[in-house]
Amino acid sequence: MWIYEKKLQYPVKIATPNARLASLIIDALGGPDGELGAATRYLNQRFSMPSGKIIGTLTDIGSEELGHAEMVGSIIYQLTRNLTPEEITAGGFDKYYIGHGTGVFPCAASGEPFNAFAISSKGDAISDLNEDLAAEQKARVTYDNILRLSDDPDVNDAIKFLRQREIVHYQRFGEALRSLTE
Repeated sequence: MWIYEKKLQYPVKIATPNARLASLIIDALGGPDGELGAATRYLNQRFSMPSGKIIGTLTDIGSEELGHAEMVGSIIYQLTRNLTPEEITAGGFDKYYIGHGTGVFPCAASGEPFNAFAISSKGDAISDLNEDLAAEQKARVTYDNILRLSDDPDVNDAIKFLRQREIVHYQRFGEALRSLTE
């Protein structure tokens, strides 16, 4: 059963639009280590896991990653709302804007659109869980890099929440991997 609560997992309230930040944060949605890839990876890997507990872990985290994609999309949208053409160009958001306007489209900060080649599912629990551990660390580093480049306290608040969840996911995947050898 799927239950969707019609609110973000953590509130996103960006006061000041900023095209430059939006052009960087888009990577957390559709980049190779972004939320969309994580959700897809975990929700597909769960089918070949050897225990109900590990399947549950992948289902829980994969579903939460969909919520994170929703948060990142909200951040991007709020950062680009009501921008003038001059602000879009000055912020380096013009190439994205040409193809997508201020719609939220999953791509890397480089402009490369999201594709499933960024994810892995081998059907081997040890291989897949190690992939998941690495994926969570790469996502954490993406958020660390965003925090280094952002001076917006509203953006940083939401990004810090997402970063902390990546650490929790890493811990849960470590528990799942350890359970295979116990």
